[in-house]
Amino acid sequence: MVRVEVTPRVLRWARERSGVKLSSLTQEFPKYEEWESGGAKPTWRQLEVLARKTLTPLGYFFLSEPPKERLPIPDFRTVRGTAVQSPSPNLLDTVQAMRRRQDWLQEMLIEDGADPLPFVGSARLEEDPIRTAAGMRLLIGLRDGWAHRVRTWQDALSELRRAIEAAGVMAVINGVVGNNTHRKLDVKEFRGFALCDSYAPLVFVNGADTKSAQIFTLAHELAHVCIGQEGVSGFDLLMPGGNKVEVFCNKVAAEFLVPASELYAFWPEAQTTQNRFVTAAQHFKVSPIVAARRTLDLKLIARETFFSFYREYTATEHHKQAGRTGGDFYNNQNNRVGERFAVEVIRAAKEGRLLYRDAYRLTDLYGKTFENYCSHLGVDAL
Repeated sequence: MVRVEVTPRVLRWARERSGVKLSSLTQEFPKYEEWESGGAKPTWRQLEVLARKTLTPLGYFFLSEPPKERLPIPDFRTVRGTAVQSPSPNLLDTVQAMRRRQDWLQEMLIEDGADPLPFVGSARLEEDPIRTAAGMRLLIGLRDGWAHRVRTWQDALSELRRAIEAAGVMAVINGVVGNNTHRKLDVKEFRGFALCDSYAPLVFVNGADTKSAQIFTLAHELAHVCIGQEGVSGFDLLMPGGNKVEVFCNKVAAEFLVPASELYAFWPEAQTTQNRFVTAAQHFKVSPIVAARRTLDLKLIARETFFSFYREYTATEHHKQAGRTGGDFYNNQNNRVGERFAVEVIRAAKEGRLLYRDAYRLTDLYGKTFENYCSHLGVDAL
């Protein structure tokens, strides 16, 4: 039986990059540890299976050294002020899939004679974040007190996403790669990203995060679009590690969701409750950390008060519970695909401008599932 020469360092890199446990690989391949030590070699068939299991392109195994993978967009992720390296296959595949959607939609819109969106890149890092936040609210038509008028964080998230899409920005919220529930996205790796384009800007939010955190990330990534700075974000709540782009986008998002004028007006009422930060969070549909940080920034509380609450809150586990990923499959596609993008894909396929196999690939919905989603949207697939 023919064995394949593979550099042990590349094997180890593929395993660590994928996050697959060594015990899982040794269960599938009893001699795997010998492969990594150089004492044995896999067969071609075993290498093909290993490539699929570790989400590694087969050709990488024939390199003499592990490749240095880089995100195709700027990386603003920080953990305690230190840049994060080595993006996972799940993050890389998600960014690439969203870029394919963006490229396709941009081409269609230009072909249809659409005008570029004037707000993309219209803001500047040097301007007052309050001004940028006000412009964002005007852009998507949010009225004062909008969040207080909706019942839940999920309702607030849905309303915000729909408003952003109505302004011409693709807004995608997903906690897995495509529709593959076995490939979950890790909040510790990234919270979201923005892809800037004058015709088809896109914001992506990690749906594995809490609902309140998703709302903040959605606003944060919209700020990225407004300043024309695409990239991946992985901020630690409101502690972006000193990066000026992330600091600015955080300030804009905070003002966008919790305007200073509204918080000043509501704070006396919040002060009368048992937990003023939770009360403010429920009112504005943000996390208690965001609410507390806003009161600090507006000098309504002392720094010691904020950090005491921050330590106490982050030491508990309840705020870390991931957003629910259940519910109706086709309703979930409105978040994972986006109604605006889906309708454009369906229309192009019906008009013969797009092959159905390409429509399936763009939406991650295939065959009957694609047809059922079309019906769910009230559009015939054929």
